[in-house]
Parts: sequence; structure tokens; C-alpha cells
Amino acid sequence: MKIIILGAGQVGSSLAENLVSEDNDITIVDTNEAQLRNLQDRLDLRTVHGLASHPDVLRNAGAEDADMMIAVTDSDETNLVACQIAYTLFHTPTKIARIRGMGYLKESEKLFTQDAFPVDVSISPEQIITDNIYRLIKHPGSLQVLDFAEGQVQMVGVKAFYGGTLVGRELRALREHIPNVDTRVAAIYRRGHAIIPEGHTVIEADDEVFFIAATKDIRAVMSELRRVDSPYKRIMIVGGGNIGRRVAASLEKDYSVKLIDHNPIRSEEIANELDNTLVILGDAADEELLQEEGIEKVDVFCALTNDDEANILSSMLAKSMGARKVMTLINRAAYVDLIQSGNIDIAISPQQATIGSLLTHIRRGDVVKVHSLRRGAAEAIEAIAHGEESSSKVVGKAIEDIKLPPGTTIGAIVRGKEVIIAHHDTVIQSEDHVILFLVDKKFIPVVERLFQVGITFI
Repeated sequence: MKIIILGAGQVGSSLAENLVSEDNDITIVDTNEAQLRNLQDRLDLRTVHGLASHPDVLRNAGAEDADMMIAVTDSDETNLVACQIAYTLFHTPTKIARIRGMGYLKESEKLFTQDAFPVDVSISPEQIITDNIYRLIKHPGSLQVLDFAEGQVQMVGVKAFYGGTLVGRELRALREHIPNVDTRVAAIYRRGHAIIPEGHTVIEADDEVFFIAATKDIRAVMSELRRVDSPYKRIMIVGGGNIGRRVAASLEKDYSVKLIDHNPIRSEEIANELDNTLVILGDAADEELLQEEGIEKVDVFCALTNDDEANILSSMLAKSMGARKVMTLINRAAYVDLIQSGNIDIAISPQQATIGSLLTHIRRGDVVKVHSLRRGAAEAIEAIAHGEESSSKVVGKAIEDIKLPPGTTIGAIVRGKEVIIAHHDTVIQSEDHVILFLVDKKFIPVVERLFQVGITFI
């Protein structure tokens, strides 16, 4: 596929790296020549220097015969104008834009149309991160919570702790402990290395376990792997930017929320905007302030400013002063690796969250959901099986008879409103939503081909 990426920032660069490894023809456009040179030295792609919204620049980037344009510059206006030009001058089939401004997003149904701004898909990183944080808070003790089939199924990553019923026992014992709950362990990571789960696999303490189950059964399965954390009640948010205020708005009805921001004008705006959030003007790295606000009673401390260093330092301070859990927004991938085993419980990467949403619209076959995991090394995807036995490689076949690539597991199938946890003899039917976990994303093209219908399908 020929894809033009506008913007060589963290999201654009990470996306290019993901797509180049899958044999796509990638061109990336940016005004930063040094960044473009760096990308060209590392990756097999073409770069174009110039303004992403300028017709000549887009023409030079190959817009006339591009299959897709993904506008992820830091400017909403540039992204919108680029989509308009791609539609009007070059008839680009698919146009995706990153949009951050709430004003645009609130009017998206009217604005993002062929008659106004012809954006086929709009991506809001702030909303994606807000949704991720909400799910993590809703499921205490989880490391990642991924939604599939419009929330009917979830894949949850947890760290197995001493004291968990299943720790030290074989996976097949899971059914004995919770006979009325069906679940499937999709992957296990031990000391950073993937283990393909089998019935005889023994769970060890500190294993990172990804399991899949109907959303209503998630808590029951988590209790087998670790002591169940009591529900969170008190949340402290640092940073009143787009993400911080969205997270506060999403939580304030169900939780006791405090938000700390150092900007007087912004703090006043947020206090007027939110109904049940206590807004505090101050520095989150101020030990005395945290003590005054009862940091030792805080269940979740979320550092969500635009400054990685400030987020890390305030999170470490909060943890040392008694905060139960700390979640930290980290933009730089190198920092994520550094803090993984430290005092910070969960590092949230905007790039990885956004890339998953973008990949949903790029994958071949009928892929309707993509989650990028393990800093892009693994993926969880939801694909729809189409056709019939004569035209499909999966329809009418039992899972044990499907030639899945190494390290790939089918975790669940959603058939209408029915959630079916996958077993070796489960037969896939046409229009089933199939949820897969890929330990190694290099096999994505193989999985895509499995779900592409043959030419005999009418």
C-alpha cells in the first residue's frame, strides 16, 4: 500500500516505523530536515521536506497515486487543509487526520463530511488516552485493558503476584477454580520474553499475563492471578491540559477527584468547567502540598502534563509518600524502557495508544480493531471472518485446523451478542468477530491473508 504520512513527530515516526516493516511504500513529509534525515538513515522510506498542507509538497510526495494519507502534524488546521487538498486535487481514497481541538471534535459529524472537510477518519490521541486511563481505573490491578467487539470482550494484562490462586500451578487448573467462567490466556511475558501458553504452562510470580474473557467475567479471572485490589476511590491528577481535564471530567461522577495545575488562569477555567473536581493551584513536585492534600490516601496518582521529566519526578515522589498506584504519561520511548521496573506502576505512551487506532484503518482484510502492545512488538486485533468454506481460509474450520503463524493465538469469537472463548475445536462461522493475539507483529501480513476472501466469494 502506498501511504503518505504528514508529520514526522513522535506519532508519525513511530507509525512509519511500524508500517515500513510490513512492506508498505511510505513517504513522510515534515518541515524538520534533521528529523527527516534521521528517519531516512534508519528506515526504508522516502522523505519530502515542506509544508504538509501545500499542494506542490503533496504532489511531490506522490499524492496523485497514493492509497492513503495520514495527517498527524501538531496542527489541526494543517491536517484538515491537507485532507481537503488530497480530496479536491488528488482524489486520495482514504484520508485520516489527527484532531486535538475539542471544538472540532464536538462538531465532527457536521464538519468531517465530503461537503466540508473530507476527513474519512479522525483520531483524537487525548480521547484515546482518556479512555485507556478510565479502563485501568475501573479494573484495579490491571496493566492494560483492551476493548473488543464494542466492549463485549476485553483483553487484560496483569502481573501475577504471590498469593494468586493460579500462581505456581498449570494453566489448565484455571477451569477447575472458576468452572462457571470461560477464559483464555493469550500470552505470557516472563522477564520480558514471550511464552506461548499451553495447558501445562506454569504461571510464576511476576509473570505478565494477558487473558481474554467476556467483560462481565474480568474481575473473576483477575482474582485467580493476583490478590484482588479493592476498588479505587480517590484520584489525584497532575496537569490541566487537554488530557488532564478530560480524565477528570470522565472520572468525577464516580470518584473523588483532585487536579493540580501550576497555571492560575487555566486552573480557574477548569474549576468553572468541572462540577465535582477539586482544582488546586500549585506544583505537584512540592512535598508539602502533596502532604497537605493527603497523598497517602490517594488510590491513583496520574501525572499527565506535557513534560516527561516532571511527570516522572512527581510520580516517584507521590509513590514514595504513600500513593497506592501511579500512572505516568511518557512521550519518549527511551524513558518508558527506563522506568518499567521502577516505582512507577503504569507508563502510558500516547504514541502506542494512537498507533493502535491508526493501524485499525490500515490493516488489510476486514480488521476492525487493533491494539499495539509491548511498545509495538506485539498486537491484539479483531478481524471479521467473511465468505464461506469455499472462499475463506477460516470459515467452517476448527481453530486447531487453521494454520496460524508462530506465536499467534485466537482468544475469543463474538457471534452477534454471544461471546465464545476459543478452544481447539471451536468452529469459525461467517461474520464472526475473531480476536487474535500476535506475539510477533511481523506475522501480521499472514493473518491479514487468512481473513481475506478468495475470488470465488460473491
